[in-house]
Amino acid sequence: MTSPFPLLHVPYVPLARIIDFMEPKTLVSLSFCSQKSHFVIKTPRKVPIDERLLIGGFNKNASFISFTNYTFGIIWKRNQVLSAQKFVDNINYEDMESVKIGGQHVRVEVDHLHGYIISYWDNAVDGLKALTEYVTNLFNIDVSEVWASKQSLHMIEWVNSRQKTPLRNVSYADSSAIAASEEEMIYILKDCRPISRLGIHLKPPKNFRFTEKFPKVDCLEISDGKWVTLDNLLTMDGIDIVLRSSTLTNTDLINFLRHWLSGGCPRLKLFSAATGSLDILHVRDGLLPNPVLVEDRRDYNSPFGYKRTLPFGIDVRRADGVTATVCKQVNGTLIIAVWPVTTYNSN
Repeated sequence: MTSPFPLLHVPYVPLARIIDFMEPKTLVSLSFCSQKSHFVIKTPRKVPIDERLLIGGFNKNASFISFTNYTFGIIWKRNQVLSAQKFVDNINYEDMESVKIGGQHVRVEVDHLHGYIISYWDNAVDGLKALTEYVTNLFNIDVSEVWASKQSLHMIEWVNSRQKTPLRNVSYADSSAIAASEEEMIYILKDCRPISRLGIHLKPPKNFRFTEKFPKVDCLEISDGKWVTLDNLLTMDGIDIVLRSSTLTNTDLINFLRHWLSGGCPRLKLFSAATGSLDILHVRDGLLPNPVLVEDRRDYNSPFGYKRTLPFGIDVRRADGVTATVCKQVNGTLIIAVWPVTTYNSN
C-alpha cells in the first residue's frame, strides 16, 4: 500500500513545476483543501492557462465551468472543472463535504467518472456566479465564453460588467417551443458583443425584424433565420455566416452575391442558407456574364470548422481576383465558399 505524497511539503521551486503540469480541474479541487493549498496554487503558477474559460447555464437547475479547446456546441464532461446544481428534495446532502466559496459554506461532491466537483445551491445561477468569481481569481483569468439560455441571459451582461476583456464567444439557446421576446433578440444582437462567434439557437418572436446594422462578428450562426432579410445581409461583416433555415429568395441571394462581387462583406469565407427552394440556374442567370460552371466535386472546410461538399457549382470572381463557388446542396441549402480554404485562429 502506497503512502500519501506530501505535496505541500515539497520545496517551492519543484512544487511550482508540479503545479504547472496539473490539469485545471485538479488544481481547483486541490485549492479547496486548505488555505495553504489555495495559496500555493494561486501564487507559484508560471505556465498560463492556454485554454479558454467557458461558463454555461442552459437551465435554472444546473450550470458549469469549463476550460477547454472544443468543437463549438460540444463540451465533454471530462473537460468541466466545476458544476453548480440546484438542491432537490430527494437527496441527503448532510453527509457531503462542505467547502467555502464566496464567503459561504457549500455542499460538494466529486463526479468520480469525470473528476470534477459538483456544488449544490439554492439557486444554480447564483452558484455559477460564485464559482466564476472563485475560478477567475484563482487563475487570474477572464471569462472568454458564455453559453446562456432564457433563464441565464443576464449572465452575459454580468460577465461584461465585471471584466474589461470582451467575450470571444456567446451561444444563446432555448430548446423550448416558447418564442423569445423581442427584447431578448435585440439584446443578443446589439449588446452581448462577442468579438469572435455568436450562436443564436431559439425560436424568434412572430414577425420579428431587426432594422439596425448587424454586429461585426467573425462567425454568426442562426438556427431559425427566417427573420433575416436581404437588408440584414447587406450590413453583415463576417467570416462564416450560417443560417440553418431561411426565407431568402433567389433574387435576395443574387443581390447578396452582387454585393459581394462589388466588395461588400469583404472578409466572407463561407455563407450558408437553408432556403429549401433555391433555383441555382436562376441565380446563375442573374449573375451573367461572370459565372463559370464547375462540375468537379470539391470539399470545403471553412475557417470555423464547417465542412461542406460541393458536388458542382458556379464560380464567380471579384475584380480583385478572389473566387467564390456558389453551390446548391441536395437539401436546398445555398453555399457560397470563398477560395482559398483558410484556417482561423480564434484563441
